[in-house]
Amino acid sequence: MKGYQLADKPRITASMEDYLEMIYRILKTQPLVRVNDLAKKLNVRPSSVSKMAAQLNDLGLISFEKYGYIGPTEKGALFGDYLLYRHDVLMDFFCHINNSADELEQVEKIEHYIDEKTVFNINRALKQLKELKK
Repeated sequence: MKGYQLADKPRITASMEDYLEMIYRILKTQPLVRVNDLAKKLNVRPSSVSKMAAQLNDLGLISFEKYGYIGPTEKGALFGDYLLYRHDVLMDFFCHINNSADELEQVEKIEHYIDEKTVFNINRALKQLKELKK
């Protein structure tokens, strides 16, 4: 099963998705995430990170003990991978069609509002557009 085909996708808020996306982005380069590091990356207070981490832990998307490290779970890793995939596909697509190097603002505006099928189809269309440019 691929991340974008996640059938039992948890119902989480856009804010939860932002935290989870950043957690799994950091976990791609290191085994655990410190609360303070995540707070700096997201420009929030450590207490906000702890509160959100507790909620994501309750959903089984991360492992977290108060005042401890944030670690991956199997369920969270699959969903986190999808969130990274979605973000990267949209960034690549908007940069391609707008002929720019950075479209973060556009991506952040819409990434929480499109479904997996649309992300998959955008990626497929992007590949076709890139082939036409060759």
